[in-house]
Amino acid sequence: MFGKLIYLLRRALRNIRQSPFLCTASVGTVAVSLCILAFFAIIVLNVQSLTRHWSRDVQVVAYFDTVPAREQRQSLIKQAMVLPGVQSVEFIDAQQAYSSFKERLGDDAILLDGLENDFLPASLRLTLDENSRNRHGVDSVVRRLKKIAAFSDFRYGQDWLDRFESFVTLIRISGVVLGGFLLFATLFIVANTIKLTIYARREELEIMALVGGTPLFIKTPFLLEGALQGALGGTLALGLSWLLFNFFLQQGLEALLLASGVDQVVFLPAIHQGMVVLTGVLLGFLGSLVSLHRLARA
Repeated sequence: MFGKLIYLLRRALRNIRQSPFLCTASVGTVAVSLCILAFFAIIVLNVQSLTRHWSRDVQVVAYFDTVPAREQRQSLIKQAMVLPGVQSVEFIDAQQAYSSFKERLGDDAILLDGLENDFLPASLRLTLDENSRNRHGVDSVVRRLKKIAAFSDFRYGQDWLDRFESFVTLIRISGVVLGGFLLFATLFIVANTIKLTIYARREELEIMALVGGTPLFIKTPFLLEGALQGALGGTLALGLSWLLFNFFLQQGLEALLLASGVDQVVFLPAIHQGMVVLTGVLLGFLGSLVSLHRLARA
């Protein structure tokens, strides 16, 4: 069994050596397509870090009509803490709200001169866990809080949250559309490249079939050839994307993201790098499989 595998692998390598131009075209197509995907994935991963940082601002503030007594306040805090998605609860009294508001006004804080420091309502500020910092999670928490009579009003940045959700959705849809288009185009080119190789050896394949070669034995070298070309293309794509990241993309992302509060700009994690190479292998294998299927029908 091992000897047969070695033989089939040698056949695949011989096919590659005999068609260097077609092999280069196939490897180059996979490399360019996966490099574009990897390049876009780097941007998406770092922008997602930015959106996670932004999502920390997703909070629910529940306002009181009248400040409850200490015992009632502790009871309300406990009720809020046990709500699904709530990470922490903080009581903000009128003086704290005034100080925070004044600090946010900055140079315009002079507008508050002459006003009492307790004119703002007391509130509970609920911080949500990461999985609940979205429209569904916020709506779920607010819906439960509205059942508590002590609260008179709620604020959770509805407009900002809508824009945030739309931005994240746009990034995801763009990634799916671009990725799908590039993978389909790569699969098409690899399949046609392998098909040209098969047609160039059609007489050889017919002779092998006449002398008793099984379909699997005949097709396996071409499947291995496609997988090898895909693996080379995926590896080359990683190298190209690493060079582009270090010489062009990193500085631009750092200027954009670090100023927005993100800790660092990162390259593709190891698991994503493995996925790039594996995607190349699958593209090459599937491209060969499609070509062989067309040949069998011809």
